[in-house]
Amino acid sequence: MRIDIISLFPEFFAAFFDHSIIKRAMTAERLTMEVTNPRDFAHNKHNQVDDTPYGGGAGMLMMAPPIFEAVEHVLAKTAEQVDAPESAEANEPAPELRKRVIFLGPTGSTFNQAKARELATYDQLVLICGHYEGVDYRVEEHLIDETISIGDFVLTGGELPAMVVADAVARMIPGVLGAASGAIEDSFYRPILEGPQYTKPPVFRDWEVPEVLRSGHHKNIATWRLQQALLRTRRLRPDLLERELTDDEKRAIKELEKQGLWKP
Repeated sequence: MRIDIISLFPEFFAAFFDHSIIKRAMTAERLTMEVTNPRDFAHNKHNQVDDTPYGGGAGMLMMAPPIFEAVEHVLAKTAEQVDAPESAEANEPAPELRKRVIFLGPTGSTFNQAKARELATYDQLVLICGHYEGVDYRVEEHLIDETISIGDFVLTGGELPAMVVADAVARMIPGVLGAASGAIEDSFYRPILEGPQYTKPPVFRDWEVPEVLRSGHHKNIATWRLQQALLRTRRLRPDLLERELTDDEKRAIKELEKQGLWKP
């Protein structure tokens, strides 16, 4: 199995790779792990990978282009290695690899042992570590296969979750360990999930930032964000809505019902 980690801080993983179980698995060539820095794919003078969010808000968001290019780079590199193995018959077709691109973030399904076992069946995992206030939503919408959270608590970045997932999955690979151990889960602050966020550029590969976020109309932006947060919560973590809703949430849901986006 191959696990690629997309992180702004490759140095965080030096000790992790030297950990006994992980190191043994890599030495035995049962597991390959590498870290790719999205800054290497930033096409600007200062290698900038973050920018302010459209519609306002605190903090910075990671931009979509460097993350897309970093992920596409590691997937292409693996494909090339499979297409040209050292000891393959000339006419033998290359095997089709099972790949999974994962974002580590608080809006994801919670990680558990069953998920570790599932992920261990893939040939390649790409783990994207978020930072700052998160990533441009186009990464979640158009690049990844799923989002994984390791629990309801707040971390400064996705590096620790990436290590948790990688470690738990590695223990599921035959020959690495006799039995797998569990992993706990990842991060929430509010009673509902955060809605989608976007940063520059306004259009990327024909995917546009929603017009309302560029309108400068703060009330409309706040309403849209609450509605999107509620929709996202209902889709990904409906258990968070099993409580007494606030008046603002009730009003937002009524409006979504009028639009046909929320069915009782």
